[in-house]
Amino acid sequence: MKQLHRQASLSKQHRAHHRTRSLASYLVREHRLLFVLLGFLLASSFFLLYPSLAPHPSSLSSASSARAAEGAVTRYPRVFSTAAANSNAARRLPVGVRKKPLRVVVTGGAGFVGSHLVDKLLARGDSVIVVDNFFTGRKDNLAHHLANPRFELIRHDVVEPILLEVDQIYHLACPASPVHYKFNPIKTIISFFFLYITNVMGTLNMLGLAKRVGARFLLTSTSEVYGDPLEHPQKESYWGHVNPIGVRSCYDEGKRTAETLTMDYHRGAGVEVRIARIFNTYGPRMCLDDGRVVSNFVAQALRKQPMTVYGDGKQTRSFQYVSDLVDGLVTLMESKYIGPFNLGNPGEFTMLELAQVVKETIDPSASVEFKPNTADDPHMRKPDISKAKSLLHWEPKVSLRQGLPRMVSDFQKRILDEK
Repeated sequence: MKQLHRQASLSKQHRAHHRTRSLASYLVREHRLLFVLLGFLLASSFFLLYPSLAPHPSSLSSASSARAAEGAVTRYPRVFSTAAANSNAARRLPVGVRKKPLRVVVTGGAGFVGSHLVDKLLARGDSVIVVDNFFTGRKDNLAHHLANPRFELIRHDVVEPILLEVDQIYHLACPASPVHYKFNPIKTIISFFFLYITNVMGTLNMLGLAKRVGARFLLTSTSEVYGDPLEHPQKESYWGHVNPIGVRSCYDEGKRTAETLTMDYHRGAGVEVRIARIFNTYGPRMCLDDGRVVSNFVAQALRKQPMTVYGDGKQTRSFQYVSDLVDGLVTLMESKYIGPFNLGNPGEFTMLELAQVVKETIDPSASVEFKPNTADDPHMRKPDISKAKSLLHWEPKVSLRQGLPRMVSDFQKRILDEK
């Protein structure tokens, strides 16, 4: 019996040995062993050279928590503030990688300031929707962006509601020059029959959009809210000295009301808002005949016409170049501060001093023509920008003598085209 068991055991060992030899012969014959060894060597080399790619057990729980948090943000995108989202993104992204591009709407984006703002937003990688009725804006200001897939242009009056899905709203839509806002003052401030674009209805609609989609809203107000100021220079805490029934009041009071609405939506509806008070701004793409003093002087000097000075020419203004203003608007929008903030150049010039700079830049033989002053024309206008310098770390960089030649080049070409 034992001999039978021994023979059976030897037979099993013999069969196992035969199978092993057959498997080895198969692997050698078909080169399978070579492939297995090569795969093992490659895998080992990979993890030896790049150990950081192998997941660490201690990171699994935190990774799952992060995925859960990201799912919560996706499911409820409006619960979290933009500032918090930006700070979280900054912590997650490697050094040198910017945050996720935004979808931004710019009302009045075909205008002078708006088109320069669109340039900056597109250059940094955002998607931009321009909403403009072309009352004062020009398509030519945006023609160089029409082929950009991140750019959209909508012809629309902001007096009518519009539905858009955006992250930020820059509200610039408003006639801002005396020629335009005096042409139709009701159109500038408000019509209760909703017939025209207005400061008030346009601002209401854009604030309503910001509330619906959780967007951050920036209102471009004006130094005109200070009226003919009794304080010099003007600080943001100054409440102004405005004639509510004067020829300029449609613009002055319209912007003051827009500021009121903006703050009421912030306090009552929790809308994230920013308010910028813009002082005199100049640069390329200004309307040639918009009644503003810099564009008037430059266009008249280029056309060999006398430069028109109203009154005695001793009233003062401060002039900032458009790129400085755009930098200030974007800085304010990205900051944590509401405002209002004065955005202007504190360099102060009388109208006669401005005329002299224009003569030196364009034509030393240009003449000056005096005319009676207009009603409610402010005698002094100079921003106190200490608040913007302290909190936003912003201040203008381009002086009048540096910026004026850039504007003159643009006006020269357009006046030649006009002829």
